[in-house]
Amino acid sequence: MKHTTLGTLDVSRLGLGTMGMSAFYSGARADDAESTRTIRRALDLGVTFFDTAEMYGPYINEELLGRALGADRDSVVLATKGGTIKHLDDGSYGYDGRPENLRRALEGSLQRLGTDHIDLYYQHRMDPSTPVEDTVGAMAEFVAEGKIRGYGLSEAAPERIRAAHAIHPITAIQTEYSLWTRDPESELLPLLRELGIGFVPYSPLGRGFLTGAIRSTETLEPNDFRLNNPRFDPDNLAENLKIVDAVEAVAAEAGATPAQVALAWILAQGDGIAPIPGTKRVSRLEENVTADSLVLTAEQLAALSALPAPAGDRYADMSAVNR
Repeated sequence: MKHTTLGTLDVSRLGLGTMGMSAFYSGARADDAESTRTIRRALDLGVTFFDTAEMYGPYINEELLGRALGADRDSVVLATKGGTIKHLDDGSYGYDGRPENLRRALEGSLQRLGTDHIDLYYQHRMDPSTPVEDTVGAMAEFVAEGKIRGYGLSEAAPERIRAAHAIHPITAIQTEYSLWTRDPESELLPLLRELGIGFVPYSPLGRGFLTGAIRSTETLEPNDFRLNNPRFDPDNLAENLKIVDAVEAVAAEAGATPAQVALAWILAQGDGIAPIPGTKRVSRLEENVTADSLVLTAEQLAALSALPAPAGDRYADMSAVNR
């Protein structure tokens, strides 16, 4: 597995997102043993970058990842996120970037993950009611205390990134990016390259859609997050399948799977980018990791880059992103 850098962190350029093992998607929590095997197989295949968050479950995904890594924890770069649970109030979901709330969140994550430090700790969503100076000041304290190696922001607007980075250098920004979410290319990616900040695309397979495995929402369980996602609305889904068809055509030409092509396209976008495709199955993990060695031709890359934008927003409520 090739490596890249996120700030000062050396990571495998394909990570593993573990959210779907415990929350939000069909089959979550159905087979922790297979999820554990997937994490262990990722280690065997050279994956050194693992992503979780306190709100995945909540809490149980961090516990699962901590148990699965076990004694191998110090051989990987471990990322988690806080700031979306109100620890100072009633423990409900809600954006809270106050220093004292983040400290409680971090202490809980350290305990659940069975470690004395987090390599990359994100503010999961921006809290507009807390000044960026306060939130980043807390992150800087965590770094000074050795509890985190670096900090990141997830779904932050460019102006907030500049403000935060001026207070204490940001290690990485996490935002959705894939062949059907190209928004970061216009402003975010140029800014990150200017400032030397790493980029961690989440949902690089379009929440599983770009694999070609989802051609109807009838296969999704009733509590699956995607049923409320505008891009999976039946009318939008029919339009968006044209994107999948185009990816499948490139995959057939390249002798690869659609998932491998979608990931290889992201990896071809430059250094300092480490996508975190999620899966809870060993077979899917092995398929995804193969993308590290897939080299698409200039013509194939151009064809993929020319794909149209998808129908529908990426969330039903877009107010919590890019702020």
